[in-house]
Parts: sequence; structure tokens; C-alpha cells
Amino acid sequence: MLGVGIVGAGFIADIHARIYRELAGLGVKVMAVHSRGLERAQALAGRYGIPQVMADFGELLGSPHIALVDLCVPNNLHEPFAIQAAQAGKHVLCEKPLTGYFGQDESTAAQTPRMVMLAEALASAERMLAAAERYGVRICYGENLIYAPAIQKALRLVRASGGVILEMQGEESHHGSHAAYARRWHTSGGGSLLRLGVHPIGVALYLKADEGRRRHGRSIRVRTVTAEVADLSKVATWPPGQTEWIVRDWVDVENWASVILTFEDGTKGVFLASDVTLGGMEDTFQVRLSNARILCNLSRSTSCQAYAPDPGVFAAEYLAEKLETTAGWSFPSLGEEWFLGYHNELRDFVEALQQDRAPAADGYLGRDVVEVVYSAYLSAAEGRTVVLPAQSPSVGVTL
Repeated sequence: MLGVGIVGAGFIADIHARIYRELAGLGVKVMAVHSRGLERAQALAGRYGIPQVMADFGELLGSPHIALVDLCVPNNLHEPFAIQAAQAGKHVLCEKPLTGYFGQDESTAAQTPRMVMLAEALASAERMLAAAERYGVRICYGENLIYAPAIQKALRLVRASGGVILEMQGEESHHGSHAAYARRWHTSGGGSLLRLGVHPIGVALYLKADEGRRRHGRSIRVRTVTAEVADLSKVATWPPGQTEWIVRDWVDVENWASVILTFEDGTKGVFLASDVTLGGMEDTFQVRLSNARILCNLSRSTSCQAYAPDPGVFAAEYLAEKLETTAGWSFPSLGEEWFLGYHNELRDFVEALQQDRAPAADGYLGRDVVEVVYSAYLSAAEGRTVVLPAQSPSVGVTL
């Protein structure tokens, strides 16, 4: 039995707990949950039959019944918790982003030069990877979108086509996060680019790594990064008093980002991450090949469409993530967590640990995404294209 300890009791912890229960037939069970919010931890445990609630993280790490520590905590806690878990001989599931730069002081974190941020964020990722290596454990990187059925089908189509990936376009956008930690650089490490943009960027790195290994025996890596970022919620022309739809209480992070990547083979990737998008989650990915084109719509299916003249009509039924109103036409999700890859993600992590192999989304993918994102912050701050080092770790693609 693979015992799991969940750290955190919020949105993503709830998703993970539910899916672990559905994967019980694989021989996995959540044995305990730890959170600073004891009441929330107790509520999570009650919903999913988790036998223990632990008020102390050290107690969870000391349990002989727990082999995997699932970190569903704010970004600034990823590195310290992951390293402590590795030192205790526990495998780690770290939600995206793997890590980042958070600074020493809340009031000055966002003012740090982006070159320093890039160096420190990469050093943080390397410390996490080194700890896993030293203590003989694995880091599973929580990038669910590479496990989405649409992305996995796209991967198989790319392989079958024999074509070259010439361009990729991806976006994740919605109306903004209400999580308090997401508003400040000191706890989040960045804004929409680090929270949302990591998803399509991670998928792009994954697909090009696979293409390179099939063609040349090595990953095709990112060579240059060009980006712009902005806080569009503070534009001077914003109508007075109009605050009910888009989140506006960002402290010092961006809520819009656009990134252009150039890979070593000269091919391109264009990615958008926005917190000023109404109408529900926008999660799309496109692959343009030398002999084909593939479109993936990860958050909006036309299999079921619904209309209501009043938001109260469907009040008792969940429709879709980040939908501002249930009035009008909507596209109800037919299994949001499945279509967004969470089931396949946790299944792969469980089986990888049981089989002593690397998961498809490992710590090296997380590290490479951190490098690209903070290179994008540097590009945006200095108004130039950033060239990445030619040699650095390569992501693993095993699915």
C-alpha cells in the first residue's frame, strides 16, 4: 500500500484527496492530512475518510505509513517542505510551479532585479532536485495538463504524423484568483505567468522534449525567451465602481503575460496567461506541424450546452470552473478533473513510485519551466530577448 500524506486543505488538496480515493484499486490510500487550518483539515478528512489529521508537519513526516508527501501549499512553501520531506525519506508530489523567487521581505520582494530572481529561483529548484537525489526519493511535478486526454492524444498524433512541430500556441486565462497568497510576490513568486502560464509552457516543453528524443536522442530545449507582462486591472480608464467581475486586488504581481519562445531548432511557441478574461476558464493548446494541425480545447466542450435566463436556475448544480454567472449559455463540464488530466496525473505518479521509475512530469520538467518563466520576467523587465544557457537538465517524457 502506498500511503499518502496531504499537506494543505484547499482547492487542489480536495481534488487530490477525491482522486486518490477513486484510485484505491491501485493500492494507494491517503493516511493523513496536515494543514495550519485545523478545521479545514478535519473537514477534508471527513469528506474522504482520511484516518488522521495531524497538526504538526513533523508528525506527518515521521509516520512510517506515509511514503508520498503531497504538497498542496502556497508556492513559497514548496522548497522547504519538499526538502524536509526528502530528508525524511518521503517521495514528493509538488504542485506547480515547482518553486520560485519570494524574497526576504514582503514589501520589497517584487522590487528585486529579475536577474537575481532568475538565479535564485533556479538555485531553489536545484536544491530540491539535489535533495531528492541525495536521499533517494522522487519529485513528481504537478503539471496536470500534460496528462489531459486531449494533450496525450495530441502527443500520439504528433508521433504518428512524422511531422515537425513548427509552432505551438497555448493559453490559460480566467477572471483571476481569489486566493490571498496569489496577490503578493512574497508568497506566490509571480502573477498570472507563474500561476497560469506554467501550464501551456510545461506542455510545450514536454512535446518538444519528446520530439527531440525521437529524432535526435535528446530533448529540443528552449533557446530564447521574449516576454511582456502587465497589471491591466489598474489601467487609468477603468470605470469607477466596476469591480464585481474581474479580480482587482493584486498587490505587486502581474495579471497579464505574453511569452514567445524560440527552441534550439528554430521553432516557436507563443503563450498567453491572463487574469482579466471573463466567460469561464480559457484553456487551449494548438500544435502546428509541417504536415498537420492539432487543436486542443481543454476546458470547453460542446457535448453539453445549457441555457438559463436567471442564475438561480442551475444554482444547485456545478457547471464549470471560473464561470462568473450561470445565466445565459454555458458549457457544463462533463468531468472537469478528468479532461484537465488530474486522474491520469495521479495514476502515473502512483504507478511510477510503485514501479520505481520516473513519472512523465518530474522535477526536471518543473525546473525547466521555472527557468523559462523567470527568463520571461527578465525579458519583460529589461525589454530584451533572453538567451538561455545551452546546457541544463532535460525533462523526462515516458508516457
